[in-house]
Amino acid sequence: MRCMTPPSPFDADACYRAVVAHDARFDGAFFIGVTSTGIYCRPVCRVKTPRRENCRFFTHAAQAEGAGFRPCLRCRPELAPQALAWSAQDASALLARHAARLLDSPDAWGDAAPSVAGLAARLGVSDRHLRRVFEAELGVSPLAWLQTRRLLAAKQLLADTRLPIAQVALAAGFASLRRFNAALAAHYRMSPTALRRQGQGAPHGDGIEVVLGFRPPYDVQAMLIFLQQRSLPGVEQVDADAGTVARTLRLQVGQRGIGGWVACRFDPGAHRVHVRVADTLAPALPRVIARVRAWLDLDADPAAIHAVLGADFPSAAGVRVPGTLDGFELAVRAIVGQQVSVAAARTLTTRLVARFGEPLATPIDGLARFFPTPAALATASGDVLGALGLVRQRQAALLALARAVDAGQLALHAGADVPATLATLTALPGIGDWTAQYIALRALRWPDAFPAGDVALHKALGVSSQRHRARAAQALAERWRPWRGYAAVRAWQTDKVSIS
Repeated sequence: MRCMTPPSPFDADACYRAVVAHDARFDGAFFIGVTSTGIYCRPVCRVKTPRRENCRFFTHAAQAEGAGFRPCLRCRPELAPQALAWSAQDASALLARHAARLLDSPDAWGDAAPSVAGLAARLGVSDRHLRRVFEAELGVSPLAWLQTRRLLAAKQLLADTRLPIAQVALAAGFASLRRFNAALAAHYRMSPTALRRQGQGAPHGDGIEVVLGFRPPYDVQAMLIFLQQRSLPGVEQVDADAGTVARTLRLQVGQRGIGGWVACRFDPGAHRVHVRVADTLAPALPRVIARVRAWLDLDADPAAIHAVLGADFPSAAGVRVPGTLDGFELAVRAIVGQQVSVAAARTLTTRLVARFGEPLATPIDGLARFFPTPAALATASGDVLGALGLVRQRQAALLALARAVDAGQLALHAGADVPATLATLTALPGIGDWTAQYIALRALRWPDAFPAGDVALHKALGVSSQRHRARAAQALAERWRPWRGYAAVRAWQTDKVSIS
């Protein structure tokens, strides 16, 4: 399928043509509000196409809800890929996008409730300045944006699960059931019970199933082969031929640890992923969904990325950047994988799992253990790690990483501050720029991360014979900003890049 540049949300005629075609390439890039019904939909919605004069177009769901539209119960806007914007915009646009990114990341807040004051403090600006810039760039206030995210998360939980309504309200981020009921009535004109009747939630015991969309093209095989080559026995099961991937996952909810499994099945023809989540993870379902989106890179905009990279990587429009469900786990893997082959790193990490990972009973064959916690590795002795095959330098790096994460000094998720996290990582013993950039790429989801010191990357870019290989790779990569991370993944998948 040929990539094309998505239409501007303000190019109404182009947007309408995408709606008429139900074009999945624009799913999540904009939403359509229908004035005759008061409903807003995704471009892929299969209801009868509304008349052109009845359509209004919005970049974000929050804008549509701010204009008084309610989400469609059929196409379910909460399932659309998110519109992630990474570009060389001006400072105000970057501030607003970064703020929205933090609001969209449940992991960024931990047990604290997101607030405008907290958001402004993180970004180093005043509340007033943040509100002004956010509204100017995105058309809604930060609180309205957050409210839309909470309502859509609650809508998904009501439709897809049988969680008690009070638990749904809490999981979606509402402070009380009363406020949740009032918000639903005000925005959707429906009660939680009425909204639930519209869904088809699976009963407990069978797991919870949700469907997540992505924009084509998507090279499913490339993604699954990458994960399959690195899969850890007991922790992951990947079948690239069947289009499936499953693994165990542990999360912290307040003072309580919860764990379970996540199983995904790609449906490339429909441009979606069927995700089943263990009932034990239901209290944190919005966080799980956000992590799955990042893990499988479901929110990428292939058209925007290929517009920058297509000249040098013409056949790789569907290549995505594999993420992770657990940032600490990815960082451990990166350290273990320093200067060794993928197969060797997999063997060493498997030994870590067998020694420090806790067992788990699952209904999925081959899934039986959690990845070790930071606390478990923080107290490991050098003798034990050495017996597993880890050299002293890797031991020191693993222990320093585990202790920093366990102490709360280091957060490794998509909502983390990238420059600050990189600085903290490289200050730890045994973690250099390559490891930090690799972690930024896959755990922090930073699309411009670039491990310039990577040997395979040097080979692909044809700079292996140069004296300053990393510097040469950096120079070549300037043309790929802000998608250098995607360029690196594309380069890893080819023997040689023909740079024009």
